[in-house]
Amino acid sequence: QVQPVESGGGSVQPGESLRLSCAASGGTFSGYSISWFRQAPGKEREFVAAFRWNGGNTYVKDSVKGRFTISRDNAKNTLYLQMSSLKPEDTAVYYCAVGRPIWSAISQQSMYYYWGQGTQVTVSS
Repeated sequence: QVQPVESGGGSVQPGESLRLSCAASGGTFSGYSISWFRQAPGKEREFVAAFRWNGGNTYVKDSVKGRFTISRDNAKNTLYLQMSSLKPEDTAVYYCAVGRPIWSAISQQSMYYYWGQGTQVTVSS
């Protein structure tokens, strides 16, 4: 099985950028879709962005589109979430999840088999 391992979180000021990484441990992302979810304090976990490893399809939720970009490094078996123009409301624990959902169900958490431990992103002045 493939275990996603997140890194890259931290504390930044509004307007700054961060790049989160999700590396595959114990396997490869080939054949899977990998998504980013986030959970803000006191809120439910929500979908952010998805990447289908075979084919390169991407999807970014509307509320962060234009600020967040999802991409990969095939050689490193790593997925990235580039976040720019960060806002305080982006503060959350960001999780990487791996599964094989059909594309129309890409945002459904129940479709993912493997989850990372999460990385904290704090946006505050």
